[in-house]
Parts: sequence; structure tokens; C-alpha cells
Amino acid sequence: MHPLFCVSIFWLLPLALVLDDDSPLDCVPRRSVPYHSDNAHLFHEEGMSNYTTMLLREDLGLLLLGAKEAVYALDLNDITKKRASVKWEVTQQQEDDCHNKGKEPETQCKNYIRILHKLDDNRMYVCGTNAFNPECDYMSYANGKLTLEKKGEDGKGKCPFDPIQRYASIMVDDNLYSATSMNFLGSEPVLMRSSPSSIRTEFKSSWLNEPNFVSMAQMPESDQSDEGDDDKVYLFFSESAVECDCYNKLVVSRVARVCKGDVGGERTLQKKWTSFLKARLECPVLGSQLPYIIQDTYRWCDPDQHWKSCFFYAIFTPQADTSDLSAVCAYRVSDISRVFAEGKYKMPVTVETSYVKWVMYSGDVPVPRPGACIDKVAREAGITQSLDLPDRTLQFVKDRPLMDQAIQPIGKKPLLVRRGATFTCIVVNHVQAADGHKYHVMFIGTEDGSLLKAANYDGEMFIIEQVQLFQSPQSIKILRFSNVTDQLYAGSDYGVVQVPVATCGRSLSCMDCVLARDPYCGWDKVAGSCVALSSTQRELIQSVRDGDASLCPKAAPVPIVNQSILPGGNVKLLCPSPSNLATTSWERDGRHVTSSLRHQLLQDGLLILNASDSDVGRYRCLSVEHSKVDKYTTRVAEYQLDVKRAATSVPQSQRRGPSVVGLQAAVGLLVVSLLALLAWNFYNGHLPLPWNCNEKKKGQSNGSHGQGGHTSTGSHQVALMSGLTEGKPLVSGSGQSRSNNNHTDREVGFSSGEDDDATRVTLPSLQFIDDESEI
Repeated sequence: MHPLFCVSIFWLLPLALVLDDDSPLDCVPRRSVPYHSDNAHLFHEEGMSNYTTMLLREDLGLLLLGAKEAVYALDLNDITKKRASVKWEVTQQQEDDCHNKGKEPETQCKNYIRILHKLDDNRMYVCGTNAFNPECDYMSYANGKLTLEKKGEDGKGKCPFDPIQRYASIMVDDNLYSATSMNFLGSEPVLMRSSPSSIRTEFKSSWLNEPNFVSMAQMPESDQSDEGDDDKVYLFFSESAVECDCYNKLVVSRVARVCKGDVGGERTLQKKWTSFLKARLECPVLGSQLPYIIQDTYRWCDPDQHWKSCFFYAIFTPQADTSDLSAVCAYRVSDISRVFAEGKYKMPVTVETSYVKWVMYSGDVPVPRPGACIDKVAREAGITQSLDLPDRTLQFVKDRPLMDQAIQPIGKKPLLVRRGATFTCIVVNHVQAADGHKYHVMFIGTEDGSLLKAANYDGEMFIIEQVQLFQSPQSIKILRFSNVTDQLYAGSDYGVVQVPVATCGRSLSCMDCVLARDPYCGWDKVAGSCVALSSTQRELIQSVRDGDASLCPKAAPVPIVNQSILPGGNVKLLCPSPSNLATTSWERDGRHVTSSLRHQLLQDGLLILNASDSDVGRYRCLSVEHSKVDKYTTRVAEYQLDVKRAATSVPQSQRRGPSVVGLQAAVGLLVVSLLALLAWNFYNGHLPLPWNCNEKKKGQSNGSHGQGGHTSTGSHQVALMSGLTEGKPLVSGSGQSRSNNNHTDREVGFSSGEDDDATRVTLPSLQFIDDESEI
């Protein structure tokens, strides 16, 4: 056996086992909704782009939207209504300076709004790239107008220089936490708190190594804490792994955290984080050899529960182009916090004087614990702030910020793995269904502009629908949800759209509504329609866990459509499937229709070719869909097909088309007429036969003019009779036919091609003959 075959079997066996065991790749959307203007409200202004920064001001009923050189205030209930806007453009001098530094003036040397946060005094803090020279300002909304205060604060370390560079930011107690680059080249990454006292990460590869920042979130871990802990700020990002023993760079996903009360060290780590720790974030996808890379996160917390019950949902995509899978993993905040509070550290060890290897640290850990926030135990020891931490603790965390233990997702596997368009962003909503239970519904934006709506029922991932939001493919770059309007807002480079979380009206029958398993929707027996749970107090038919549609009333009969067709014709009987999970079948007069050359079963109907009397009958299209408890059959369409006959019988040739038969007859008659005309001209000597030209020329060269003419005429007659007898075609020379088609008084001369001195014979041109006596 070939060794390569053995290796391939070794690597593919785990993948085959995973795929065989209830492969998540089979998770397809139950309903696919193509683009339509009714799907969503769209906001777009001609000439503007990059609608990728959002701030929900539910207190003002506004959606603040940051774009290229502008900020818009849109009506939160209907974003097509623009309440106000303000321009923030770069000057010509700023654009020229940016261009002189090697940047593209039309794309890079503009002001892209990247930071937009609410302050406690109801103003907003806004920052832009400002032609590769970041700048921040304060903005207010009053009397229907947006106003920039034009204070011009330095935005370095707060806002990225490059408009396409990944970044993250959050406002906590009017303090801006930002993760971006500090310099023009983008080579100095930093996690920074700008105020009240500026504090940042150490510029070392062991802290941040070529990172791509994703998102930030705050956790109120001081709330009801028995240890007197501090609140945390979490940062999600990816970076090149310093701990990897490999020849090429390996990118891994990380989560880092800092303490909100951190003010830096006294001597070591001055104005640097003393609580910065990071850990690897795992999301195992089908036994992939390369780790998947984090792209977006969403923090969900139950307002009635402790912070330890919060979750982080994260989107992951492959770092190799060989895969088109995307995944969603969920993490408990308590699991992340435990790794930082109790886990072991990694440390670099020099091997053979030049090679550095990262291994688990097994020595004594200083007290207070490196990277820990100030708690009751530290305060009892006289350490009330990070400035009081001993140098041994600070030096330890400066050299060893990486945790040894990786953070695993819930269930140690993804919630969803799907092949197709790459996932880009995610929002999660908690909704209570008719059964009294609450379910997490995920809304996932993709690279091609579609929005997935999915839920997890007892470990089973179910994609309710997939909706195309933009007419042309547009990557969804930001996704936000409003609890006030129950609407989603999706931003792209082209524009921003607004869509409802509940789209119950797309289900037209009780069975379709129940099998959709949408926790937002149920069937109202009184109204006879699929409605949102939040819009009625009546009891609705719903079964999100099992998809049990047995409680649905009997559906009304489908109207019969009469369809007629001529013999030999083709017809398509439409049957749009109500679900991607359903299979359709056809019956004719109660008998199953199988696919054949004349009966082709299509995805959206039945195609009948070359119809005949045998195709007459009653056709029914049936949809069969399986749920967890049963399979359900629905009659989708019904047709009565008849073959239509003409009132009178017509010949077969006429049925084939009178125009074609008439054309054939006309062409035949024309050919016969031309042959007859040529024969008559040859017979009377008006046209010489080409094979007698040589004899005629020889007669002319001998000077026997009269004899030559007589011989020629006799030859014409003999050749004509011979040609007619043998059935050969009669043709004339090109020169002669050309002369005969030109009825003028000119004379035509013939000369022998064999002798230049041959006598030229001049013949009168043909004249119109209207009397036999003139022949």
C-alpha cells in the first residue's frame, strides 16, 4: 500500500468520524428569503460610504451612524427618516500631507468615523481617522441638530490611523478603553485607557504580537463579590502565537483582561497595566489542524441573574483558504474568569542560547498573585492600589502575561458550524416562547450580505431562516439590536438596513408556522395567521423544541388550477417548496409520478415535455417535512391538465406550420423556373455552353466566321440535349453570365486565351425579343 494513502487515511479518519456523527454541516436554513425591498428599511446617501460605526441612543429615539466624513442621526423606528447630520471633513492641507506620506487621497486620506460613545452628560465622544492623523471631538444633539464642539483632541491610541485597520473600544464611566495602533505605520499595538490617568500595555511581543483587535466588553465582577473584587474589561483579539514551535507564523485567538481600578506600578510598569493577562481561546471545528480565528463577539447577560451567568458568543473563521466553514462558539464568563484567577502561567525558556520556548511555569507564584485585581486579601496586607504592588509581582506579570490553560467553549464544541458565506458579526437575543422557556436566538451577518436567524434547542442547532439584506453582495460589518424597537440594524460600506427580529408573516399556514420553530411566532387560530407572541394575549400554537404540528387545524383545500396544452407542447406545473428541509413529490390521479425523459421533477415544479393524451389528469404537488416527532405532508398545489384539440382537422403538413410548407413550395417553383429559363436560352443560342468555347475559339482562329457560328449553334443544341438526357446541370461561364445580366447596347468581345493574335469576334449584345419572327 502506498505510504501517502496511509497518511491520508490517518488524517481523514477523525474528520470522517465527526461528519458521520450528526454532522453540523447538514444545518441548512429552513427558509431562504431572497432580496426584496420589503425585507428591510435601507438608508443610503449618494456619494457616501462606510456606514460601519453605530451608537444606539434609545433615550433619544435615535440611531447615531458614523460614516465617511459624516455622522447621521436616524429615526430609531424608521431609519429611512434622517433627523440630522453633521459633516466632519478633512482640509485640503491635511489631505495633501496624507498624500505626501504615500497614502491614497480618495480612499485613505479622508476622515472615517471610528469611535462613537455616549457620555454621562448625554454628549457623545466621536473620533475619526482624519487623513491618517486621528482626532477626537465632542458632539451633542439638541433641537433636531447635531453639533460638533470642534475641540480637536489628539486621537492617537484611541482611534486607528488606517480606516481598514481592526480596532476595538468601549466607554466605561466616561473613561475610554481602546485597542488600536499608536503610530502611523501601525507597528505599535496598544490597549490603552485614556483617562483619568493614561495607562497602556507594554510594547513587547509577549504582550501583543501583531494583533488584530476584535471587540471589548465590561464585566461588573465587583457586584456581590465576596472577595471584594474589581470590575474587569475584556479584550478579544487574534495574534501571532509566540508560544508556537513552528516554522511559519501561527495565528491564534485570545482573550485578555485588565482591572478597571488599575493605575500602573510605582517603579516597575509605570503607567502600564499591572493586571494585563491573556489566554488562548479555543473553538475546535471538525478536527481542524489549524486553529480558527475570532472575528466578532457578543456579550449576553440576564439582567435578573449574577454576572457569572453571562455568556460570550464568538464567531470564528478559518485562517487557511482551503476551508469555507464558519463557526459559533459560546463561553461562560465564569470559565474565563477562573482561568485568570486560578490558572497556571506560561514562561519563556531559552534553549541553546538562541531559541526561546514557552513552557508551563511550575515554580512559586508571588503574593499578591500576578495580574490579580486589588481585593480584600490585598487590602488586609496594606495594598490598596496597584501602585502598592511589590516589584516581584510586577516583574513576574511583565515577563509572563500568558496563561497556560486554553479556554474551552461550552460543551467543548461549536454551537453552529456552517459551510458557505463567511460569518462576520453576531447579535444574540433572549426570548421567551409559548412554552414558558427562554431561548437564545442568534442573528449572524455574513460576507455576502445575508442575515442568519438561528436557535439552539437542547444542543440542536436550528437555522430558522436566511434573509438577503442587500441587492448586491455587501459584507455586513456591524450588527446592533434595540430592546426598545425589537429591531436589528446592520451596517455595510454601502448602507445600513433595519430588520425586525420577528418575521411571522412569511408563514402562510399553521403547519408552516409551527415547523418554522421560531420562538417569536405562533399560530393564532382565531385570526388564522402566524403572529408574534408579543403582539397578542391569546394562546398560540407553537412547538419550538420538537416542531409538533399535530395541534394545527385541518388546512383549507388548495384551489384547483385548470391548465390546457396543445399536443406536442411543453408545460411546467409550479410548486414552490415552503421549506428547504421539505421534499416535494407529485401524484397524477393518485399515482406517484417518477422522473423520466418526458416528466422532469424540478426543485420548484414538474416539467412535462411533448404532451399527449396520456398526460391528461389531476396533478397534486405534496410537500413532506420531518420534525423531531413526526413527518408532515402538505398539499401545496393541484392542477387539472387537459390536452387542447383544434375545432377542425388539418393536414399534418399544415399543423407543422403553413408558413414553412409555403416557403418550401415557393423555393421549389423558383428553382424549376430558373432551370427552364436557362435551358430555353441555351437552346436558342442566346447563351453559349462553356464546354463549346474551345471549339468556337478554334473556328475563329481558322478565319471561318460563318462556319464557326453555325457549328457553335449546332454544338449548343447537341450539348443541351446531352445535358438534359444525362440529367447534368447546365451552367454558363462567369464572363458570359455577367454580360447577359447587363442589358446594354455594348458589344461583348471573345478572344482565345491560347493565342494573343487570335482574331477577335464581336457579337451584338442580346436584345429583347417579343416576336418569334425575329428569331
